[in-house]
Amino acid sequence: MIFTMKIHGKDTPREIIAACDSEIVGKTLKDEKKEIEFNISEYFYGNEKLEWEEIYKHIENGKNVNLVGNSIIELAIKNGLVDPKNVIEIDGIKHAQIYSI
Repeated sequence: MIFTMKIHGKDTPREIIAACDSEIVGKTLKDEKKEIEFNISEYFYGNEKLEWEEIYKHIENGKNVNLVGNSIIELAIKNGLVDPKNVIEIDGIKHAQIYSI
């Protein structure tokens, strides 16, 4: 499976790794009950297409990671990067963030 990733502020203390399922780039998720509108923009999530193994290397060393998409979240859970209790769902799509201090 192919994913999309972008690294913001690469090699800086404020580095953010943003990755998602490729097919949802450009979509806007909405949850009217929670008043959430979540834009999965190419600006933030990028356009670099990578396999899970390549993304995993970045995520496991990342200090600030933003993931969105059912497939990428399932792989992050399976590989012990994300606790399922910390996953939210917006408009049927899973989202999680990882922070290391």
